Amino acid sequence: MGIVQIAAVIVILLLLVKPVGTYLYHVFSNEPNRTDRIFGGFERGIFKLSGLKNREGMTWKRYAISFLGTNIVLVVFSYLFLRLQGALPMNPNGTGGMEQSLTFNTVISFMTNTNLQHYSGETGLSYFSQMAVITMMMFTSAASGFSVAVAFVRGITGRDTVGNFFEDFVKSIIRIFLPLALLVTLVLVALQVPQTLQPSLHVTTLEGGSQQIAIGPVASLESIKHLGTNGGGFFGANSSHPFENPSPLTNVIEILSMWTLPASLPYMYGLFAKNKRQGWMIFSAMMTLFVLLLGLNYYAETAGNPAINAMGIDASQGSMEGKEVRFGIAQSSLFTAVTTAATTGTVNNMHDTLTPLGSITPLSLMMLNNVFGGKGVGLVNMLMYAILGVFLCGLMVGRTPEFLGRKIEAREMKLIAIAILIHPLIILAPTAAAFLTELGKGSISNPGFHGMTQVLYEFTSSAANNGSGFEGLADNTTFWNVLTGIVMLLGRYVSIIAMLAVAGSMIRKKPVPETIGTFRTDNGLFTGILIGTVLIIGALTFLPVVVLGPVAEYLTLR
Repeated sequence: MGIVQIAAVIVILLLLVKPVGTYLYHVFSNEPNRTDRIFGGFERGIFKLSGLKNREGMTWKRYAISFLGTNIVLVVFSYLFLRLQGALPMNPNGTGGMEQSLTFNTVISFMTNTNLQHYSGETGLSYFSQMAVITMMMFTSAASGFSVAVAFVRGITGRDTVGNFFEDFVKSIIRIFLPLALLVTLVLVALQVPQTLQPSLHVTTLEGGSQQIAIGPVASLESIKHLGTNGGGFFGANSSHPFENPSPLTNVIEILSMWTLPASLPYMYGLFAKNKRQGWMIFSAMMTLFVLLLGLNYYAETAGNPAINAMGIDASQGSMEGKEVRFGIAQSSLFTAVTTAATTGTVNNMHDTLTPLGSITPLSLMMLNNVFGGKGVGLVNMLMYAILGVFLCGLMVGRTPEFLGRKIEAREMKLIAIAILIHPLIILAPTAAAFLTELGKGSISNPGFHGMTQVLYEFTSSAANNGSGFEGLADNTTFWNVLTGIVMLLGRYVSIIAMLAVAGSMIRKKPVPETIGTFRTDNGLFTGILIGTVLIIGALTFLPVVVLGPVAEYLTLR
């Protein structure tokens, strides 16, 4: 029955990929289409108000500067709001200002689309902060990432320019995230997710005691939290909390909300490249890796904890530690795989309680960081590996490699090497630093192999801009707030700038006519090469540290 539940959600996703991918193409192709009639008036008003009269295409450098400048302005305002939230309106529970290092971590986290939370939302933020900072950042960070992904696609598919950042940014919000968020919010409210500005409820328990129950504008945050692959929860328990995710139906809605847009981007890419078959090949590579890692997690969690099984305790339900009974193993495993594949970070079960083998799945998906990914991250990184695969094949046959009719040369490979190497560097180096310093070791609740996994997961999640965590780690300290904040910044912006530079370089190249010796990138052979390239580089980079963490822990439980 569990496999049927998982298969049903995957089938629904497959049915959504083509129509959603086509819609995304119409939004960003800058060609007249029917969506202009609905949204064109709103956008023209925004452009006029902001003084953006000339929306001509930008160079990749100007696009990157516009992207960075917009992010910096939003970071400054958000930092001030969180520091001063105690004196700002819409604070019925009297929440005070946030501490400096935690404010730094929170603002960077939400601007980089990571949403790593070293605070508990229901007690650490006012309603104003939840809406004016957190929800606002969820829209803008997702729109920023979407815009960069589209710019990269334009560059490598031979468009004249990478586009105009501000136009892409506004279109992402007006034509994609706002209408979808409104729709999902209404559906969640109808399914009993709270949406109110009333203060916390004061209730009398069955024992006669007094208890406060936090409520607030939950549904509106939940919708963009998943649609924007943000992941930050209104409550500390995130989507395992019954107010955020009350039923199996809302669970499926949240899975599809965070999965559909990233999964549709390969099809959009195929339309830009005028080769839908190639788009499907990229999608197939992503789905193959996803299903393999999902299968590992589902098998491990269904089999249960080996140490508990050895005690003769009934394990027919699998390892239910840290999971909600209303979701069970199947929907918990699927949610775990989707939230780390789509770099969302929302959780409906506690990843710290996953079995050792089961924890390999979320770790691997974040380490690879190219299986669907967040707002464009997965597509950009997978295309990066596709270019790398073409380059390696070209070297083996002694031919200058080509991708989409343009030669791949030293400049592109240097930039791709930077993007590939920065990811393991900002994971492995801080992980080592945490074990070498007293400030880092003091926060580790488990000194054994599980403690190794806790620290590794924290930095992997930060570097992949995912935001989920092994919550056994006491991470709300200056050391962890600052270090993970730096990792999130590097994980977001270094690779983005490098890949925009690749797009700018590809635009300047003259098309090369296809010949009999041209290596095809739209068939099953290339899909296999792409998967192999991803797995080989991923294994060479991360397998040793995975062995030191979850694999070693698993062997001690046998």
